[in-house]
Amino acid sequence: MVQLLLKFGKRSLRRGMASAGVLFLAAAPVWAAKVQKANPDPPPPDLLLEGGRKLQYERSFSSEKEMEKKRGFWTKVVDVIIGEPDHPHMVRPYSVAVDSHGRAIVTDPGANGVHIFDIEQHKYKFIERRDKDRDAMKSPQCVAVDAEDNFYVTDSEVGKIFVFDAKGKYRRAIGSLKGGEGYFKRPTGIAVDSAAQRIYVTDTLRDVVFVLDMNGSVLRKIGKRGIENGEFNLPTEVLLHDQNIFVVDAMNFRVQFLDSFGEYETSVGKLGDSSGSMFRPKGIAIDSEGHLYVVDGLWGVVQVFDHEGRLLYYFGGRGTHSGEFQLPAGLFIDRDDRVYVVDSFNRRVQVFHYFGLPKQAKGERP
Repeated sequence: MVQLLLKFGKRSLRRGMASAGVLFLAAAPVWAAKVQKANPDPPPPDLLLEGGRKLQYERSFSSEKEMEKKRGFWTKVVDVIIGEPDHPHMVRPYSVAVDSHGRAIVTDPGANGVHIFDIEQHKYKFIERRDKDRDAMKSPQCVAVDAEDNFYVTDSEVGKIFVFDAKGKYRRAIGSLKGGEGYFKRPTGIAVDSAAQRIYVTDTLRDVVFVLDMNGSVLRKIGKRGIENGEFNLPTEVLLHDQNIFVVDAMNFRVQFLDSFGEYETSVGKLGDSSGSMFRPKGIAIDSEGHLYVVDGLWGVVQVFDHEGRLLYYFGGRGTHSGEFQLPAGLFIDRDDRVYVVDSFNRRVQVFHYFGLPKQAKGERP
């Protein structure tokens, strides 16, 4: 029997047992009683906001298993007998981006690769390059998507940016020098301006934001090390929105707003424990109403600021239940105002839905 298992594998055995499910169930009905649904973690209540706005929890996902279609009864019976099949899962996810087809692309330095979750099509793919002789990907950090759904992944260990097409096929590496080493010291945050054909990358150890063309040539640098406006102390994330550049200035405990030329405009955040303070700012994103969302990895919350930098509200809290976070990191808001939060230590991505000001309140017809 052991030899048969080794030869055909668990999946082959599962198919055979599913085919013989009726006979098995008749012979051992006690197993059928064990095929039952687990009690799901109840979702948190909606967060009701000013003017009829609200934030609603939708779901979370962590592995290939959540992408499967609804499992049939006989498949569940087989699961009880020989155990569920092995599913790739997140180990230490960090960053997330969503493409035009709604696929969530999640970097995972703990797994040395990138997960692609296609929720609508119930598909999953894992991409890695750890065993490649040339341009091996060792510690994927942040991810951005361009207008054609190509995605760009920074690798903080090898100092390069890896480019994949919409199907997940590797295309090239940006930042390689002779000898195979990377140009950047520690590339982390990344944003792509497809219209202007520009790539923005934060180099955490150089304390600058690099502006590249699409071929990877350096056009200019923004910032330098310091505490003054326009200076950085370990910048980790960058975001582009409406001709503005937003940079997470991590160890200055703030997010700086720069114009399209890289000149300082304003900032939000400060060190402390009062309203609007930040201790470990991580991922950032902006919703359809222009509100800035900032993950605080230490406090386990997402803070939301208005155009003037005033704190509107926050959500989350440290924990393991739905709507709670442990060491959250990446953040992305899609075109439908779905808010994706990488809940790193809980090894999952949680999805919320922001409902903005109702049309009637905006003076529009329903």
